[in-house]
Amino acid sequence: MASPNSLYESAYNGDFDLIKTQVDDNKSLIKQNDENGRSLLHWAAISGNLKLVTYLTEMGSEIDACEDTDATPLVLASSAGRFEVCTFLIKQKADVNHRTSQGHSALQYAASKNWLNICILLIENNADVNIVDIRGATALHRAASKGNLDVVKYLLSIDNINLNCKDSYGNTPLHLACEEDRQEEAKLLVQRGARTDMQNRDKSTALDLCSIGLRRALTTNN
Repeated sequence: MASPNSLYESAYNGDFDLIKTQVDDNKSLIKQNDENGRSLLHWAAISGNLKLVTYLTEMGSEIDACEDTDATPLVLASSAGRFEVCTFLIKQKADVNHRTSQGHSALQYAASKNWLNICILLIENNADVNIVDIRGATALHRAASKGNLDVVKYLLSIDNINLNCKDSYGNTPLHLACEEDRQEEAKLLVQRGARTDMQNRDKSTALDLCSIGLRRALTTNN
């Protein structure tokens, strides 16, 4: 029998035949976790091997099992950009709004990693576009700060998005876009109604954080 560590590594590598042989021989492996609290399903979700993920769920793996940071297979698959696995897990009723111990959701990870197709998938399956982490940041905060323009465009198309939401530092998505000099993202936010007069905890507005060129562009357009 493969050692426990090598078994999880095999799941991470998407080795369907090895995992199936081991689990068929010892079904208790489905319920076991590694030293980080991750099950075979967690690692299979990261690998993106849909066949393996399907098999493990059919064998009784818990869809919303949490590892030591409270990440579920869906959260990990979203972070890794595994669209097919995310689609399958959602069809199996995975919690699209589950948050880790730091409050990070699948949507926040997908927005941060620029996985537009996964952002769309999650939103279309009732993910909360305004969900916040423990620092008060939303998916829009993450996408704007990273310069993920297509994700920002999509999130701004959602009717109930709070584009002026403040995180725990008082920063709006516009603050972060300006601070990181994400020019196209900042312009788009302002065009869609983001306020330029809101202050963060340091009493700075988004315009205070802009480069000279970006400040000129934002104020000229308004």
